[in-house]
Amino acid sequence: MKFRPLHDRVVVRRIEEDQKTAGGIIIPDTAAEKPQTGEVIAVGPGARSDSGKIEALDVKSGDKVLFGKWSGTEVKIDNQDLLIMKESDIMGVLQ
Repeated sequence: MKFRPLHDRVVVRRIEEDQKTAGGIIIPDTAAEKPQTGEVIAVGPGARSDSGKIEALDVKSGDKVLFGKWSGTEVKIDNQDLLIMKESDIMGVLQ
């Protein structure tokens, strides 16, 4: 199934972080926090301005982004756990 987000929404796949501390202690899945970094999978066409013109988004597919802990809505598409969020929920692009 193909999915195309609308307006200023973005589809993000979480990037799993290492499950080990710096000291080598392995953190079980139940105690680990969900990662706040992800890869942009798809973006909508953009938000509509007050004048009615569509303004393109600043992020694009393939960007690695940092987002808030409680941002977005979790969905499952083609057996992948993804997040759908507004572009404003994204704090920045990792370079």
